[in-house]
Amino acid sequence: MLAVDVSNWLRPDAVTSPGRLFCHTYGRGKGQAQMIPGWPYSFVAALEPGRTSWTQVLDAVRLGPADDATAVTADQLRQLIDRLIRVGHWRPGDPDILIVCDTGYDTARLAWVLSDLPVLLVGRIRSDRVLRFPKPARQPGAIGRPRKHGPEFACNDPATWPTPQHTTLTPTSRYGTAQADSWDQLHPRLTRRTCWIDHDGDLPIIAGTLIRLQVEHLPGERDPKPVWLWCSAIGATAADVDRWWQTFLRRFDLEHTFRLFKQTLGWTRPKIRTTEAADRWTWLIIAAYTQLRLARPLAADLRRPWERPAPPERLTSARVRRGFRNIRATSALPAGVPKPGRPGPGRPPGSTNRRPAPRHDVGKTVKRAPSITAHKEREG
Repeated sequence: MLAVDVSNWLRPDAVTSPGRLFCHTYGRGKGQAQMIPGWPYSFVAALEPGRTSWTQVLDAVRLGPADDATAVTADQLRQLIDRLIRVGHWRPGDPDILIVCDTGYDTARLAWVLSDLPVLLVGRIRSDRVLRFPKPARQPGAIGRPRKHGPEFACNDPATWPTPQHTTLTPTSRYGTAQADSWDQLHPRLTRRTCWIDHDGDLPIIAGTLIRLQVEHLPGERDPKPVWLWCSAIGATAADVDRWWQTFLRRFDLEHTFRLFKQTLGWTRPKIRTTEAADRWTWLIIAAYTQLRLARPLAADLRRPWERPAPPERLTSARVRRGFRNIRATSALPAGVPKPGRPGPGRPPGSTNRRPAPRHDVGKTVKRAPSITAHKEREG
C-alpha cells in the first residue's frame, strides 16, 4: 500500500531562492486558507496496517514552476514501482499495488497514465463532482450521433443515485458504524480544455467504482459529512470496497510523518537559498527518519509523566526519537569521529556586498493556452 501527498516547505521571505510556488496552507480559523510562497515536495510512502503513526518514505520530488503535478507524480510512481519490481518486492501473481491519494490529485488521469502497471488507485473526490454511467444500448432505428456517456450521477443530488451495488456496515471503535455504499462503472466526463488538450484521438472512458463513506460521529463534529472515493477498478466485491476505504483512512498516517519532519527533525528549519541544497537536506531528513524506523525494536520508552506506557512495538516516532540517544551509545559506529573545523572568514566587517543575489518571481512559468485554437497555434 502506497500513499502520495504533497508537503510544503514555506519560504515567504526568500526572494533570492528560485523555484518557489504559491503553496496552499490552512490558517487557524475556518476558511482561513492562504497561498504562501514555498517549495512543494511530492512524497511517496509505504503504509502499514493498523493504527500507527509510522510510514516508510520511499521517494521525494520537488515540484518546480514548469512542472505539471499530476505528470510529475505519475513519473515518480512509475520509477518507484519499477524499482520495487526489480528488487523483487512485487512478483507476477501478487495483488496489485494499492495507491491512495487525496482530493488534490487527478485520480482518473493517474489511472490512465499508469494503466500498464500493476497498480490500483483510490482517491478522494469533491462532494460536488458529477460522474457518468456507461452509455445505454442503442435502440434499433435510432438516428443521430451515438451517445458516449450515460445518465449523470451527482454526488450532492441524492435524486440521481440509483440503488448501490454493495452496502456494508462496519463497526469501528472511534467513528461508530461506518456505512459504505458503492456504485460500479462510473467515469468522469473528460474535456479538451483541461490536461487532455494534447491527447490524440477520442478522449478515453476511464470507468471505476464510486464509494460513499458515512460514519456516525467524528471528533468535534456532530453531523459528519460523507467522504466520496473513486477507485480505478470495476466489478468489485463488498470485501474489496471495505478494504479500499479502510486503506484510504491509513493515508492520514502520512500527516504524522510530515509533522515529525517539520517539528522534531527540523526539515523546514534551515534557511537554504538554492533548490539543490534543499533537495539534499530533504533526503538527509528521510535517511534520519529511516534510521528511527529501523531502531523501533531497540529504543526504550522514555515517556513523559503525562504519557501512557506503550509496548516497544507500539512506540510512536517521537518516543523512538527520544530514546535514540541511548541506542547510539551502545551500538557500533562505522564512521569515525568528526574532526572539528573553523568557519570561513566571510566578508570583512564594514564592506558592502558587491554581488547581490538575483531575485526570482513566484509562481508558474508555463501558462496554459486560453483555447484549443490558441494551443494549436502555439504548438504549430
